[in-house]
Amino acid sequence: MAHDNDRTAAPLAVTGTRNASFEDLVRLLEHDQEAKIDMVAPASAITATAGTITLTGTEPVLTPSGVTHADGAYRPTGVADEGIAEKLRIPAAYLRRMRAEAVDLYDLNVNGWLERDPERRFLLRAMRGEPGVLRAWLSDGYRIIDHLDVLTAVFAGIRESGHGVRVRGADLTERRMIVRVESEHVAALAPELLRGYRSPFTGQSGDELPLVSAGFVITNSEVGAGRYAITPRLVVQVCGNGMTITKDVFGRVHVGARMDEGIIPFSPDTQDKNLALISAQTRDAVAMFLNHDYVTRKIADIEREAGRPVARPAETVEVVAKQLRFPDSVRDCVLTHFIRGGQTTAGGIMQAITATAQTLTDADAAHELEMQALPAMAIAAAA
Repeated sequence: MAHDNDRTAAPLAVTGTRNASFEDLVRLLEHDQEAKIDMVAPASAITATAGTITLTGTEPVLTPSGVTHADGAYRPTGVADEGIAEKLRIPAAYLRRMRAEAVDLYDLNVNGWLERDPERRFLLRAMRGEPGVLRAWLSDGYRIIDHLDVLTAVFAGIRESGHGVRVRGADLTERRMIVRVESEHVAALAPELLRGYRSPFTGQSGDELPLVSAGFVITNSEVGAGRYAITPRLVVQVCGNGMTITKDVFGRVHVGARMDEGIIPFSPDTQDKNLALISAQTRDAVAMFLNHDYVTRKIADIEREAGRPVARPAETVEVVAKQLRFPDSVRDCVLTHFIRGGQTTAGGIMQAITATAQTLTDADAAHELEMQALPAMAIAAAA
């Protein structure tokens, strides 16, 4: 499995996994669960040495897996460095440059700002190892909602709803978990939306298979890169393109009460409350999103803008790319998929973006691009 961060030999299996099955996803998360450790520490207990974060003075605690020690060295991931930059108010680009070009300056800056406020406390999320991996540097008020707990609660909610679904694919990165769920039974005809469209992957026509399935995408971050959320997602069956409807999202932010210093032990009571809430939200989401009336309403909403003609494709794609800040490589891929799709409308721009998202190997970039597909269609319709 490819790793995004090869700076350490410590286990970090969740990094760089794209389009995994549900079974593989669970196996990966269970594999890493034992190595995880969370601790709240004051600035006075933290030092940077040769770009590695060292923690000292924490008391060991007894956990279900035995006596757990937190003291030791942890190599920050890129995400953890972003957290350090934010919390210590060091420009992120400068921190990255110091790590790459002058690690002594990295240490000097981090230690200098920690020494200015020695009582300030942070939540450090890590993986044990030699050295360990520092996954995230967060506020001590961050509410921990882990991926495995989310999956357990979400699928408990789905089972309670009695609705048949399948996992269409799952991604795991240093930043987040993304699980795409599709209904096995709820679909609606969308002939206007798919008129003239051809899959850039198979060549099959949307006129031949004008069906859109109901579904949703589950996202969660363990490292401060976004809230836990369930977002409705319609799937075009002819090509697998996903239309994510962000305005109807169910979500919960990772903010809670300030925590005591030390290793954060497993709390069955807290976990049970989190799981109960997530299960309840999932039941509500299934009832709302996996519903034929909801799907037909959303298709009608999309069709109102999707049919607007695009007379100058290259110029329109350029306008969309500039407003949504697409990299040049993504812009070029979108234009290619637009031409292959054969649908010279604003809806064709949307399809080109969602098709491009399927081809990206970077799961975070693919997820963020798909989330921009409907806003891009609106820009194209107005261009």
